Amino acid sequence: MPLRKSAAPRGLLQTPLPDGGRFEHARYHPSPDLAPFVEHFWAVRWNLTGLPSYRAETLPHPSVHLIFDQGAGARVAGVARGKFARTLDGRGGVWAAKFRPGGFAPFVAGSIDTFTDVVRPIAAVWGERGEDVARRVAAAADDDQRMEVVEEFLRGFRPDVTPDASLATTITEAIATDRTVLSVSVLTHRYGINLRRLQRLFARYVGVNPKWVIQRYRLHEAAERLVQGNASQAVLALELGYADQAHFVRDFKAAVGTSPAAYSRRAAARVSRGTHASPR
Repeated sequence: MPLRKSAAPRGLLQTPLPDGGRFEHARYHPSPDLAPFVEHFWAVRWNLTGLPSYRAETLPHPSVHLIFDQGAGARVAGVARGKFARTLDGRGGVWAAKFRPGGFAPFVAGSIDTFTDVVRPIAAVWGERGEDVARRVAAAADDDQRMEVVEEFLRGFRPDVTPDASLATTITEAIATDRTVLSVSVLTHRYGINLRRLQRLFARYVGVNPKWVIQRYRLHEAAERLVQGNASQAVLALELGYADQAHFVRDFKAAVGTSPAAYSRRAAARVSRGTHASPR
């Protein structure tokens, strides 16, 4: 049985859910040999039969996803620079592999930035080999079997960790976890790499530039803290490296679609109803 992840997911946007709806979600650690490439597998199932639809929203991570969807079929989704939104209704489910930044490169030819903001049918990426794994996942009885099928498929590529891919993963994960990384210059100094090479590294292995990654992870943090209600907009702007509060508010609204104050109020109302969202 795969080991479930217990850490709270990041990037979920707090949106109102219909009363009475059923949502089940889980995230699973990959097998150790695939851990350098896959961050986790995730599953979401919902039942809104007879209820209003629900608009799920996230601020995507700099990750590629291999998605098996009961409704939309199997596909590969590159890094999405905009907000992800999907309207859920009726009954359905999604099962997916979330690759680490830098972890998808061994499974395709070329630069990962060619996948950015693009969703491709699995056959367009891997041909009949992809269609076969999609059929096997659709026929699997549970998440354990789905994970076995996809891990077998990925091992068939004989993936190898290259120094450049590993460096891209290391830098991206440092941005995600280290609050002091507020500018690209911090990265060039810390890793002894010039700006041009850093940008090429991120285009090839991550799919987006390092400045975007820094802003995205800091906005993840801002959204989390607004939900917790433990920081003012002025404090957040300062701690996240913004020159002023107005700049922070502008960036947050552009990414999330609402102001920090409005988001905080919406999140408070949602939490009071005890509803849950789906992770990625």
